[in-house]
Order: sequence, then structure tokens, then C-alpha cells
Amino acid sequence: MSTDRRVNCFRCRHYYVTWDPDFPRGCKAYEFKTHQMPSVVVFSSSGRPCLKFEPKESRKPDG
Repeated sequence: MSTDRRVNCFRCRHYYVTWDPDFPRGCKAYEFKTHQMPSVVVFSSSGRPCLKFEPKESRKPDG
């Protein structure tokens, strides 16, 4: 996978950290938990980059 098409799950609103030590990363859009980054699993399963990526809303500093 080329670096220009790689999806950064940490910046996606659907990414979350689970409490499951065997599957610590999750994707709410595709509804699965995994040991790898979800975008890697999506790419290896479909051959395409994640199509459900949505950037997180930016946090505005207080004050």
C-alpha cells in the first residue's frame, strides 16, 4: 500500500480503543475489533483503502 493512500485510523472518528487485550483496536463504521490497525485489515480484506474514513472534529482550545 502506498503511503499516499494509507488511512490514519488515529485521525478517524470511527476508530476506538477497546478493553479487549486480544483485539485492542476497533472500527465503529465496520463494527469490528482487531489486533492490527483497522485500515490495514480493510485493505488486506478488500484490496482497497478504507472508504468509511471520516476525520475527527478538531478540538478547539478552551479559553
